[in-house]
Amino acid sequence: MRISIVGGGYVGLVSATCFADLGHSVILIDIDEDKVEAINCGMSPIYERGLMELLSAHVGRNLLATTGYEDLVSTDLTLICVGTPPLPDGSADLSMIESASTLIGNSLEDKEKYHVVAVKSTVSPGTTQNLVMPTVLKHSDKSASKIGFVMNPEFLREGLAVQDFMKPDRIVIGSSDELAGDTVESAYRGIDAPIVRTGLIAAEMIKYASNAFLATKISFSNEIGNVCKKLGIDVYEVMKGVGLDHRITPYFLNAGVGFGGSCFQKDVSALIHFAERMEVTPVLLRSVIEVNEQQPMKIVEILLKNIEYINGKRVAVLGLAFKNDTDDVRESRAVPVIKELVGRGALVAAYDPKANESMREILPEIEYCKSASQALTDADACLVLTEWPEFGDLDKEFELMRSRVIIEGRRILSCKDAEGICW
Repeated sequence: MRISIVGGGYVGLVSATCFADLGHSVILIDIDEDKVEAINCGMSPIYERGLMELLSAHVGRNLLATTGYEDLVSTDLTLICVGTPPLPDGSADLSMIESASTLIGNSLEDKEKYHVVAVKSTVSPGTTQNLVMPTVLKHSDKSASKIGFVMNPEFLREGLAVQDFMKPDRIVIGSSDELAGDTVESAYRGIDAPIVRTGLIAAEMIKYASNAFLATKISFSNEIGNVCKKLGIDVYEVMKGVGLDHRITPYFLNAGVGFGGSCFQKDVSALIHFAERMEVTPVLLRSVIEVNEQQPMKIVEILLKNIEYINGKRVAVLGLAFKNDTDDVRESRAVPVIKELVGRGALVAAYDPKANESMREILPEIEYCKSASQALTDADACLVLTEWPEFGDLDKEFELMRSRVIIEGRRILSCKDAEGICW
């Protein structure tokens, strides 16, 4: 099958590379010329485990990146993978979806064969039906019998995205007609996973509901963790007992400084906004966000109990990405923590195996170190905010500190004198 993908960001690039690995001929369209050039040279603009090797294997063979839409007409299926960032009111910005739909429609104007347009971007329920479909049809001057529409949400975890694409828990396909759904389903041939076939709006809601539930589990765990901290017991021990219940499962029950990344905060906020538009009061979802906003400050509170005055003190912050195995700092819980430390006059020395440069664009005023040892040298305290495996191996490096105050917001350290945010 010939597949065109609009948007060379995280989802688009991973999807393009994995579809190429499944044997399809893939054209990746992005407006960023530098990104396109890098991809065509086999260089991934993002860090993602296994992606570079896969990209190098297929680019120039059955994967091509381009800035133009000229080749889209020769494909059978187009996937929309553009961003839907949050607007100030919490709703999703659909301007890039509308722009992509317009350009896709223009490109299909002279095509006679049936074509399928599928949305992979996370969009509010009704977007594919009420925005994408009419926009593409209008600009292509075609009827709905000539173009099929699908909502095919992604469920990719950063750091494990290639694995999640090739071995997913499920593939959700919401379609405007059976042929459109069949076309998208055939694109995934070779992947062993349950196929969930729904309507367009249900598929959009599945994505939002999935992310909202996972975010809820994290905030629930953190709230229980805060109670466990007061009781002097280990929340991880508690959640191990809770997670063995098959109705609950142990996944996403790890307490810490809260969730970050490009999805959970944005998608829960968008779902809150959407529910309010439907005149539904999303009490639980609002609480999920509230707990997550408050959680990072818990680690600062613990620090202040150990060091009353941090003005002029060197604080090592290990871990800047929102999670390990990525360089993504979007909504990283390190951002509010570092801002609070700097606001109190602390001298922050930060280190992350992959995310130093990404964070430097947001917080250029702090010191960025080349190693954990450099950050820890003469530090008055250390905060560990990302569960990079290399942090679990730290031992003698803590002897470089001026005073041994070690607090972790993600459970990774093996040293016995570290204090946890919720344990």
